[in-house]
Amino acid sequence: MNDGTTIFAPASGFGRAAVAVIRISGPATADLVTSVAKRLPPPRRLSLRILREPTTGEPLDSALVAWMPGPATFTGEDMAELHLHGGLAVRSAVMAALAAHPGCHIAEPGAFSRRAVENGRMDLTAVEGAADLIDAETEAQRRQALRQLDGVLGRKVADWRDRLIDLLAGAEAALDFADEGDVDDSALDAALHAKARAIRDDIDHALADSRRGERLREGYVVVLSGPPNAGKSTLLNALSQRDAAIVSAIPGTTRDLIEIRCDLGGLPVIIVDTAGLRDTTDPVEAEGIRRTRNRMDQADLILALQPNDEPHDPANDPPDRTIRVQTKSDLGVAVNGVLAVSALTGAGIDDLLRFIEARAEQALGGGDALITRERHRDGLTRCSHHLSRIVSGPALPELLAEDLRLAVRALGEVAGRVGVEDMLDRLFSGFCIGK
Repeated sequence: MNDGTTIFAPASGFGRAAVAVIRISGPATADLVTSVAKRLPPPRRLSLRILREPTTGEPLDSALVAWMPGPATFTGEDMAELHLHGGLAVRSAVMAALAAHPGCHIAEPGAFSRRAVENGRMDLTAVEGAADLIDAETEAQRRQALRQLDGVLGRKVADWRDRLIDLLAGAEAALDFADEGDVDDSALDAALHAKARAIRDDIDHALADSRRGERLREGYVVVLSGPPNAGKSTLLNALSQRDAAIVSAIPGTTRDLIEIRCDLGGLPVIIVDTAGLRDTTDPVEAEGIRRTRNRMDQADLILALQPNDEPHDPANDPPDRTIRVQTKSDLGVAVNGVLAVSALTGAGIDDLLRFIEARAEQALGGGDALITRERHRDGLTRCSHHLSRIVSGPALPELLAEDLRLAVRALGEVAGRVGVEDMLDRLFSGFCIGK
């Protein structure tokens, strides 16, 4: 939590670089900048300053300094940025000078974003969007994170919450005037139920998205399965265009899961090489097969590999989520209606990649999901549950008002308004220092 101190931290990556940025936020920001730069620059303008060690006056660096008085800043507090030369020695010397100032200390991970939430500059969904934007590896992930940072979910949740607060105010007013003979309770209940049902249906529509947002953040998982020597590791290397897995003619070479991450058409795809499926008495290989079956249970798509030089067993035809792929197609004639590839010649590899990309796009969309985290889904599901209790039939006015209060609270937790202190600790601990 914000303890009223002033924090600072690098806002750029470590290592040798052209520029390193140090971010400062808190009530002593102006004093801190003045101590190393001698005078404050004009607000919100980059100004060239010689930074000096406050006690000795020794020059530390020639830097660009930005001074941004609050509350119209990222954190809602006075802020500043020092744009230094990007060497390790420069950055270390400047940070040592800042740390010597009373009441100032290095920021913990996510401290700047946390202050933005606590000071009302951002809601929690937007902060999560910022974290996802930093972690985004593909174009679809970038688009989804930017939508969250822009507040697409936050605005929707705020609208639902405002409408529920209006209903709660009406319900509590009805309780206050329950003894008045001219109050038409049945008409009030019917109007409240209709409005609660409309909000509930809107939330349920958002929830019925096949978890596209969460799956896009985590990646579309494709598992390569099949008997030993079916060509799984060879195909993984061909798809990744590098020697990610050991290839050997000895059955049972692959005993653990090997994963590679791919960007297919802007979508994050994780391809998993697995142990060959067979009966075995080797305890290590048996453990690999157990892990393989667990990963298959969690996969979005299973590619069941069948070598062209081995007979096809119809009993092993794939279930849902599983597509049969004929490998080693250079050794024989392809089977009609079955994807055929040859990792040796490259035949069919592009077709297989296009197939995976199409399936991933169908499952994940293009980054337009409203719900992107399990936390969002949990809060909205609980809100929908309380609204369903309201619309299911007559209830005591006190119970109806309580369900409305709990529904409002659930939405408040999604936006970071109530009851989220422990969750904030967990969330921001995973942020970058300086963010």
